[in-house]
Amino acid sequence: MKIFAIESSCDDTAVAIVEDGRKLINHKVSSQINDHKVYGGVVPEVASRKHIENIAPLVSAVINESNLKFTDLDAIAVTYAPGLVGSLLVGVNFAKGLALGTGLPLVPVHHIKAHIASLYLTNSDLKPPFLCLVVSGGHSHIVEVLDYTKFKVIGRTRDDAAGEAFDKIGRRLGFDYPGGVAMDKFAEKGNPDSFKLPVPLKDEEDTYDFSFSGLKTAMMNIINGFNQKNESLPVYDLSATFRKSVVNCLVSNFIRAARDKNHKILAVAGGVSANSLLRRRLKEEADLNGFKFYMPELRFCSDNAAMVGAQGYYEFLSGKRAAMNLNARANVDLEED
Repeated sequence: MKIFAIESSCDDTAVAIVEDGRKLINHKVSSQINDHKVYGGVVPEVASRKHIENIAPLVSAVINESNLKFTDLDAIAVTYAPGLVGSLLVGVNFAKGLALGTGLPLVPVHHIKAHIASLYLTNSDLKPPFLCLVVSGGHSHIVEVLDYTKFKVIGRTRDDAAGEAFDKIGRRLGFDYPGGVAMDKFAEKGNPDSFKLPVPLKDEEDTYDFSFSGLKTAMMNIINGFNQKNESLPVYDLSATFRKSVVNCLVSNFIRAARDKNHKILAVAGGVSANSLLRRRLKEEADLNGFKFYMPELRFCSDNAAMVGAQGYYEFLSGKRAAMNLNARANVDLEED
């Protein structure tokens, strides 16, 4: 079964064809990083306009390079939530047009579910149930994946997402957008114990939630202190310190949740799952505790349509369909989708 998929939830326009939820036939991503770099972050209106420019050529390229026709496909899957509404609307409306023109069924896909499904593309033996840490620019969740279309959130951020915190601090350290990527590279050469940062929610041992606003504020104060004294920022050490603090928070809650909930199979997904320290630490902790651990390939960590096609396949099998009144939605809880 071949699923044609579209992703446009933020600043990447992506199109893919996925077979049986596991095999990638073709995919393309058009990045907008250079368009938003000058602003230090994603500008929603600019993102929407770029999606409009990029989506039709990407669709044509993926179809033509795959030597397929729409009559060879079984369904069209599209990310409809959560994300930037203007960006989502471009993908949703284009997908609805394709569905009308081809007669193919339309399958709505939740963005976080798609990130989790990215794991299926490179881990052929991974099947639910398992516990997944989903970390990206807009989301930080601990999710029990009960089945391919059934999920339970047991922990989430109370304020900033981990990726958002990385990018904002990265900007203050002088890195181009996305700051988290540059910070990860600089952190490899720094001393992670150079500065003392607070431990988020350290007195709340009965929760698996995250909080990164306090860490972000503490880092801002340290950076402001150097700036007020006209001293050069120790960028390598600051990067390493902040990265270690965020990763410690993510890993400690995730491993504790796995122990408490008796999960033996763990996974990580989302844009921040490309973070080198997070990948190392999770693998180390999984090995120490006898857990089996899965990661997506780096190319599937950031937003892409392949993951939408993977999840779209399982949504299609479950009978999920969208009518032509499908609309983009900025926020939809994972369990309410």
